[in-house]
Amino acid sequence: MIDVQVGGLIGLIILIFDIYAIVKTVQSSSSTGAKVLWTVVILVFPLLGLLLGLLLGPKGGRPILA
Repeated sequence: MIDVQVGGLIGLIILIFDIYAIVKTVQSSSSTGAKVLWTVVILVFPLLGLLLGLLLGPKGGRPILA
């Protein structure tokens, strides 16, 4: 019973971080093709795509308060 709850919690945390990574990717100043590619990688490979997207993905997003 506890294994299901822990697995669900880990899945929820990964989902939240994936959404964050997709938002950061869309807000970046990269080309549309690069944004689409990274978004697909994050969606197809949730944990690996998240890590790769944050480490190697598009940079240079716009400022939050601008």
